[in-house]
Amino acid sequence: MTDADPAEVEPTRRPRRRPARADLLALGAYVLLGIFVCLNYWGDVTGRVSSHLPTDHSWFEWLFAHGAYSARHLENPLFTARQNAPDGVNMIANTSLLGVTLPLAPLTMLLGPQVMYALYLGGALAATAGTGYWMLSRHLVRSRAAAFVGGAFLGFAPGVIHHANGQPNFVSNFLLPLIVVRVLRLGEPGRWRRNGLVLGALVTYQIFINEEMLLLTALACLVVVLAYAVQRPRATRAAAGTFLAGLGVAGGLTLVLAAYPIWYQFNGPQSYRGLQGGVFHNWGEDLVAFVTFARDTWAGDPAVEKTIGLTEQNTWFGWPLVLLSLVALVLLVRRSLATRIVAVLIVVFSVAAIGPWVRFDGVETDVRGPWSYVPDDLPLVEMMMPTRLTLVVAAAVGVLLALTWDAAHRQGRPVADRPRVPAQRTAEPATSDELAAPAPVAVRRRWLRPVGYAAVALAVLPLFPRPLPAQQIDPPPHFITAGGWRPYVPAGRTLVPVPIPSNVHGLPTLRWSALTGQEFPVPGGYFIGPNELGEGVFGAPNRPTSTLIYSTMDKGAVPVLTDENRRQAIEDLRFWRASVVVLGAHPREAVLRELVTGLLGSPQRVDDVWVWDVRALVG
Repeated sequence: MTDADPAEVEPTRRPRRRPARADLLALGAYVLLGIFVCLNYWGDVTGRVSSHLPTDHSWFEWLFAHGAYSARHLENPLFTARQNAPDGVNMIANTSLLGVTLPLAPLTMLLGPQVMYALYLGGALAATAGTGYWMLSRHLVRSRAAAFVGGAFLGFAPGVIHHANGQPNFVSNFLLPLIVVRVLRLGEPGRWRRNGLVLGALVTYQIFINEEMLLLTALACLVVVLAYAVQRPRATRAAAGTFLAGLGVAGGLTLVLAAYPIWYQFNGPQSYRGLQGGVFHNWGEDLVAFVTFARDTWAGDPAVEKTIGLTEQNTWFGWPLVLLSLVALVLLVRRSLATRIVAVLIVVFSVAAIGPWVRFDGVETDVRGPWSYVPDDLPLVEMMMPTRLTLVVAAAVGVLLALTWDAAHRQGRPVADRPRVPAQRTAEPATSDELAAPAPVAVRRRWLRPVGYAAVALAVLPLFPRPLPAQQIDPPPHFITAGGWRPYVPAGRTLVPVPIPSNVHGLPTLRWSALTGQEFPVPGGYFIGPNELGEGVFGAPNRPTSTLIYSTMDKGAVPVLTDENRRQAIEDLRFWRASVVVLGAHPREAVLRELVTGLLGSPQRVDDVWVWDVRALVG
């Protein structure tokens, strides 16, 4: 026990074996909800992409193909030359999801990257909710219904669903509850080696899923530990040695397992230092966003994006949930140590997420935010987006919902019915059970139970997610999918699709590579790589020919071509090691064909594409 007040100590030791039915029902409900969220994709899984982030959607399809290609050809998955030829892409320096794409490579080979993307997206949402449920039910609350509500919010919160529109790395949070539990257990006497080893393994694996979410989790754990230390100084001093020993084991194992990938990320080919201009640094959370319903919820309105939704929707809790959270904090903060720690998390990360300037209802005010005092080039911080700090707030709100439901569940039980152990003023470290135990009430208040349940339900039901919006996309040319390109692309050469893939243009042509299992390399692409100064920039540096293609698409007219344009086109094709240029069906097909014909001569019509065999031109 600790030096806590007697009324605050109520151990909640649970038997090792819990009834499996409730757990299976919870997991089944999460799986069904994951399927429901992805419902629009399953209507035509090979012909639809995210309406909101179609390029990101295509990038992650490409990533699943990359995992399968790396496994099939036994190539280094940390780097690829199948995109941005001939320079390639440093995959560990990009959002590569290697911890998922490599283990699932056999399924990707069997089902294809499009099916794998939709299948994994729904599964990741459900898995995150499932591990959140496990954490809450085993370590924080007694009521499995409370754990179910909290787990559902951890897996399907508005901010998480927002990122599900093309960014499955931000919904792949199923390891984070396990990491948090292991951090909080580092102080257990006699188990520091085991806890440290498990934590190190989890942290290493998370590095290959999403480093940004790992950093946010580490910051949250730091705040939790500090908040606990302030409130329980004697217990903290007693557990400090064991905690630090376990933390050292975790750090040592992580260093051993992840040293080379991390070195490769910052020193390998196509690595970079920071982003040019610190482009993410100004993306803070709008204050009005906290009380606004998210676009992809039943109560949401897409019109709000015209004002405050121009960056990301990471909070968007709505008025009911904000009011419930405030009331719950007021009622529970004195009775529950866990609630006090949650309150600290909410306040710290809400303030930190404001960014360099306070934004209110879409208007940037003259009031300085906390990030105005943070240097743009501070390591790690330079890559962070302030608004994403509110993902920690969302997780804290999920825990608060579980604590609120559990507190309502406890109402009506007389004190005599509850096991009590006298408080002892010793320095024994606290357990997760102590964090969970609020002070018991001295009288029956059965009416508070339905009131509490109703309040939680009314706060979260408007946030029930809608199926993610999807849009139809043109199928790839038969020339590509049927392998008609093979005679034109010998080993060591590239296929140049028109338009050349980039972060803005060429969404369909990037998918050609993914849907053929990356059997041919392409120039350009959708990634972050270094510029001439070593700073990270989006996409490959434009060459004269790619710039000419993009400007022609934008204007819808072919400019007057010169001999210099034609000479530069040949030089660019040599740089790309091109053997064939291919133009398929495209809204700008006519003007693009006229442009490329003016540069390279007349094409051949092969199957359903226009083909320029440039091997004789480039040598």
